[in-house]
Amino acid sequence: MSGTYTPGGDVPGPAGGDADHHGDVSVDRLALADELVGVIADADGTGVIASPDAAEYAMRLGDDALVLAQQLGMWITRAPELEEDVALGNIALDLIGHARSLLHYAGTATGRSEDDLAYWRDEPEWRNAWLFEQPNGDFAHTIARQLVASAYLVELYAALAESSDPTLAAVAAKAVKEVDYHRDHAVQWTLRLAGGTAESRRRMIVAVADTWPYVDELFADDELVERLAADGVAVLPSALRPAFDAVIDEVFAEADLAPPSGRTAFTASGGGRRGRHTEHLGPLLAELQVLARAHPGASW
Repeated sequence: MSGTYTPGGDVPGPAGGDADHHGDVSVDRLALADELVGVIADADGTGVIASPDAAEYAMRLGDDALVLAQQLGMWITRAPELEEDVALGNIALDLIGHARSLLHYAGTATGRSEDDLAYWRDEPEWRNAWLFEQPNGDFAHTIARQLVASAYLVELYAALAESSDPTLAAVAAKAVKEVDYHRDHAVQWTLRLAGGTAESRRRMIVAVADTWPYVDELFADDELVERLAADGVAVLPSALRPAFDAVIDEVFAEADLAPPSGRTAFTASGGGRRGRHTEHLGPLLAELQVLARAHPGASW
């Protein structure tokens, strides 16, 4: 599916027939032990320990997934349709699964658990890109952010499934199947909003303009990914941009949308990979971490 999208195509339903524009929103019943295949033990049964570079890379990807999951979870009971409560909730659950796998692996380098990394790091220690921490806004803004995020993640995980790191390859091989659905869901809503009422189209145009400044950071190379890519562990983000652009161009052409240009176009400076964040991440982390920090060590 990497780099390809068929505009207007039907989404396969759970019974093999054609579903509506929302796609299949059934709950993924995969057990966590299966989800962490390749993470907990290697071929001879011993624990897999990430190198410091691989751990930092996995943390970046895990933080992207967890922050986006937290954002989407906020739509539950607030989405424009009951079915969207279910759809967005299930997308968030998929992303939490990706985050758990990636943060578990990242934590092996320092002896920290996935919960340690999720609940006991402060804002400067997080490595997510700025796109993922942008506020939900109205539904069009959430869809524009989700379109960009999922189109990027499809290309990333499709390439990362060939990683020389068995753990990252295993996580990516599972994740790519899920983010492919996430992308289709976002595409269908983009088309629906852009082709709907005058008001829904206006909001979608504004949402694209507000989201687009955060795209470039996703595809920025740095020393870490260059080192890992040289060993076949990571994927150079810049290498993913052409396929991403091809998909977005197709969707925008069908929706009669365009990225901002001229005086309305700008690029956010970014810095999330280095622990520099916008004002939006702090409140999000406060809500994410409040229970664990109020009751450390509690279980239920």
